[in-house]
Amino acid sequence: MVYNIVSLKHYKGPCFLLLEQGLFLLLMSKTKFTKSIKACDKEELEEQLLDLYHRFKEVKEFYDFSFNPNEQRRVEEAKLKISREYFPEGKRKAKKRRSIAHKHIEHLIKLEVEASQIIDLMLYAIEIAQAYNEDKPITQEAFYKSMLSSYRKALVFVSQQFLTEEFWDRVVKIKKTAFNQKWINAEGFERSIEELLEQ
Repeated sequence: MVYNIVSLKHYKGPCFLLLEQGLFLLLMSKTKFTKSIKACDKEELEEQLLDLYHRFKEVKEFYDFSFNPNEQRRVEEAKLKISREYFPEGKRKAKKRRSIAHKHIEHLIKLEVEASQIIDLMLYAIEIAQAYNEDKPITQEAFYKSMLSSYRKALVFVSQQFLTEEFWDRVVKIKKTAFNQKWINAEGFERSIEELLEQ
């Protein structure tokens, strides 16, 4: 992928290379970068950080989260957006995009949100899909494959964080719901739990 470099004429120091796509790259190794940062005075660093904060959404969100994490609020906002994929407001048609849940989960992982909050969201993304499927069965095979993949990822994360006992009831309920709704890959949910217990 080719990026167009944004002009750096207004910068006094060589600390950052900015890109139009909202990313920035370091032009040197970590050692050289550290040396260059130390060569910048306080005013230069403040100028660059403020510019990055206002210019790039990713930087702004990183610092907003660092200074005011409010993890529960972020998880609840993510849950709302995921639920709207299945139960939209008004007379809108449900889009059922699994990618929305994946995006929010990956984003919270990147922000290093507390593990139990991430697991809560991972399981919720499956539970809300099952709630929709209860009244309006989904026929696309890709949906069931994606749900099983998400379930396995959640169980791996649960195991890695040693939180099996805390989330056991919800893990089992999702599996039972898959069988009750006669999912084509329900046995895969059963095997996933067995693998979790073997760890």
